[in-house]
Order: sequence, then C-alpha cells, then structure tokens
Amino acid sequence: MNRSRLLMIGALALALGGLVSVAVYKNLLGRGPATEPGVEVVVAANDIQVGARIEEHDIHLVRYPASALPAGTPTKRSQVLGRGVILPITKGEFILPSKLAPENAGAGLPALIPPGMRAVSVRVNEVVSVANFVGPGTRVDVLLTGTPGGGLESQTTTVLQNVAVIAAGHNLERNAAGETQNVPVMTFLASPEDAEKLTLASAEGKIQLVLRNPLDTHQDPVDAANVRELYKGVAPPPAPRPAVHEVKHKVQPPPTPSVLSVEVYQGDKQKEEVKFPEQSNSNEDPK
Repeated sequence: MNRSRLLMIGALALALGGLVSVAVYKNLLGRGPATEPGVEVVVAANDIQVGARIEEHDIHLVRYPASALPAGTPTKRSQVLGRGVILPITKGEFILPSKLAPENAGAGLPALIPPGMRAVSVRVNEVVSVANFVGPGTRVDVLLTGTPGGGLESQTTTVLQNVAVIAAGHNLERNAAGETQNVPVMTFLASPEDAEKLTLASAEGKIQLVLRNPLDTHQDPVDAANVRELYKGVAPPPAPRPAVHEVKHKVQPPPTPSVLSVEVYQGDKQKEEVKFPEQSNSNEDPK
C-alpha cells in the first residue's frame, strides 16, 4: 500500500514538472526579440575600379535589416546603373552615393573632377615623379627651377603645394598589387588659377615633384632658393655692365685762311700782284 502511494506521488510530481518546464520554455520564447523585416539594398557583386561605369553585372540585391543600413543606401538598381565610380568599391560593399559621380556626369576621368576644379597634365620622368612613387591618390608640391628675368643665376621656387594626383598616364588608380607605374604624363587636380601656374611652369623651366604625406595639408611659406645659398662664402657673380657705345665726333678741318691780294706798279714795269694773308681783327695789343 505504501509502495503504491509512493509511485502515484512520483508520477504526479513528474507530470507537474513537465508542465512547468513547457510553460517556462514558452514564456522564454515569447520574450525573445522580434524578427525585423529585411530591406533589399544594392551591393557590389565584384570589385569596381575608380572611373568605371556601373553595369548590371556589377551589382545585385541583398536583404538586410533596415536598422543596419547606412543612410542613403540605394534600394533600386536604377539608382546606381550607369553612374561613374569616384572611389574604389569592394565586393559585397554597399554602393553608397558618396562613392558615385552625380547622375549624367559620365564615367572615367571627367567624373572625378569636382565642380570648379580642372584636370591638368604635365610631362614627367622617373626623377620628376620621385622614382615613380607619385601615383593616383598621392599629393605633391611642384617646384620650378629656372632663370627669372633672363638672368644668369638659377633659382628654384615652390609653385604649388598639396596638389592631388588623379591619374598616371591613362590609369586612374594603382594596379592590383598597389604599385605605381612608370608613365610619361601625370594629371593633377587644380583650380583654374593653379592650372595656369602649372602650365606656365612646365614651359618656363624644369619642374620637380615633391611627394608629401597625404595627411599633411598645411601649406608652408617657402622662400626661393638660389645658387648663393648653396655655395657658402662665394661672392655672387658681378652684375653684367651695360654696353657702352663709343661716340665718334667728326673733326672739322680748320678753315682756309683768306688771302689779301695787292697790285704793285713800279715805274714802267708791269704790275705785280703781291698776296698777304689776312689777319683776324683783334682788340688786343700786339706783344
């Protein structure tokens, strides 16, 4: 009898424990976070280079929670198709408007030029381009060496500072390995006034690019350097003397003295003409 009662109590306890466990489990499920509905957004299907035009095969739609999306993320293909890329986009990245050129701005180099700026190119070599370390995305100072005013003394001056390089040859970015390339032409982003200075400098003398840290945007006042500062203690060359043209005065010959002719008659002889030099009139008494 006692044994049967114990078995009944044990079975009842197990049944109550099972009911409590089910109730607790359902309560925990009810307290879980509510699933947020996803939103389809446009992401890159592959790596997209600077200057490229976004095509259909470059993008696809992926569903993300709305709260995890950056502001302005495109949700339609039509918002990005045909637009130029101004910043590199990696595979799986959101195609944000800040990385795209404005609509109808085209692709390639023109899409990289902000309003009010110009792209100007100059010829360079390995020395001018700092052993080919100057490439797209870098910033440089432009130096000019020449003889100002047609003088004899060479001088180097800083023409422009903190100029952005946007292209090396026909390349708008470095190669896949991140290396720069040896190219004969560099293209810079400059204001219209700076574009004029850069063009004039390349025609007036020899230019040299000076690579700078892209985080260093401060423009320092720099005085021009000349030969006298390089060779200490050497006197500057004398200034060229102006050419002196000798003026020749024409010497007038002395005037021919006038002659006084006198006819003299002596007896029955014929007349004789005697000539005397005429003396100039003078108020001084002869000594």
